[in-house]
Amino acid sequence: MADAPPLVVVAGATATGKTELGIRLAEAFIAEGRPATVISADSRQVYRGLDIGTAKVSGADRARVPHQGLDLVDPPERFAVADFVAHARAVLAPMAASGRVALLVGGTGLYLRAVARGLDLEALPDDPEVRQRLEAELTAVGLPALVDRLTALAPTLAAQTDTANPRRVLRALEIAELRGDGPRPAPLGYDGPVTWIGLTVDRTEHERRIATRARAQFDGGLIEEAVALRERYDPDLPAFSAIGYREAWDVADGHVTLDEAVATDAQRNVAFARRQRTWFRSEPDIAWLDTTSTDPFERALALARTATG
Repeated sequence: MADAPPLVVVAGATATGKTELGIRLAEAFIAEGRPATVISADSRQVYRGLDIGTAKVSGADRARVPHQGLDLVDPPERFAVADFVAHARAVLAPMAASGRVALLVGGTGLYLRAVARGLDLEALPDDPEVRQRLEAELTAVGLPALVDRLTALAPTLAAQTDTANPRRVLRALEIAELRGDGPRPAPLGYDGPVTWIGLTVDRTEHERRIATRARAQFDGGLIEEAVALRERYDPDLPAFSAIGYREAWDVADGHVTLDEAVATDAQRNVAFARRQRTWFRSEPDIAWLDTTSTDPFERALALARTATG
């Protein structure tokens, strides 16, 4: 984009309060006469129907401020970072001329980096047939075997990959097979002012919030949502790697109790949050705000204004 609107990035691990902070910041700009739009940067919230399990922003909250990045494709459709960047750019392109402020809010670090730092996606090739073959191999031989192959084939790329995340390993192998080894491309930059805000929370409090949210999701209809989705779609689709759906199916099928499923959901999210924290440690220039016992809004708004003028 030759011109881009001011961009406020709200990043951090799951269940740290990013969604609500993004909405409140947007409302503050709107109250000041600066129209604002939130772009969700969550790789599972792009799927229609995956609402409760992905903690997708509610209809009531979408009525508070405009939201983009949600409900873009059906679960069977492949959606990659390039697709998200294309969507985000289409949203951002007309905003600069209208004086709008954009808030890029979410925990999918690659989405945030691709938009706010400008990844050279042409240097990260993709091929649906290669990806389909690798997904079949993941099912057949398991993640450790693919990690070993990635390490042997592309050690530099492997060192930059979260090898505990199957999606990341598959993507790295896809790049390695198509491009060869080498570091990921350097960022190209964002064509407008940008400020990064990160939310963090004490580990004990974070685990409590994650457990509370897991219970609320199951109490709020996650099992019914998951069963309805399984009746329409193949449960092995990548979209359903979102935490909570397999746990919900296990309850519906009588394999585990509700309490066991909630506990597993929370445990997986704690591990996921740990991986997110590792990712964000590699991101420079993030102003981190601790939300353990303090409302970060006023400090976040002051930081956001540095991007918006």
